[in-house]
Amino acid sequence: MELAFYAAALVAIYSTLRVISTSNPMHALLNLIISLIAVAMIFFCLGASFAGALQVIVYAGAIMVLFVFVVMMLNLGSAQTQERNWLTPTTWGGPALLSFILLGFLGYGILGVTGGELGLTDVSAKEVGIALFGPYVLAVELASILLLAGLVTAYHLGREDKRGEVLSVPKTAPQPNQEGGQQ
Repeated sequence: MELAFYAAALVAIYSTLRVISTSNPMHALLNLIISLIAVAMIFFCLGASFAGALQVIVYAGAIMVLFVFVVMMLNLGSAQTQERNWLTPTTWGGPALLSFILLGFLGYGILGVTGGELGLTDVSAKEVGIALFGPYVLAVELASILLLAGLVTAYHLGREDKRGEVLSVPKTAPQPNQEGGQQ
């Protein structure tokens, strides 16, 4: 399990460096998803299976789908050329390779070390709710407000002003200077 931990840590570090070093937002999102899955695998290796499952479901699942929709809503350039570039093997090759490395180590960790049986304890939804919304209620609410503010900001930065659109703000033409009494 130690080898799986170090492999997941290396994948997380590499994919996080790719997130901040790439200029294409879709490539950054793909690498961020891989990074979050690698962090979830680190949680599994450390014995925190519930935290790992939450990492996959909440962050790598729901939040990243939201980020992908925001990037698609921004519509950075021509959609046809973007889709053509995104479907090349070079775009998907790196994240797919990292995913298969993580999957291989996870399978080795589950089947090879434990013989296919996980020694996990059951945690009820009530216990999770009490833990999250008991002492950490302020942190949970602040995180949700921060995510909402980020989504609204990304929408307003990326939208275009189109004529006839209800939410667009018309740009006013500059008013000519009227000096003295000239008309």
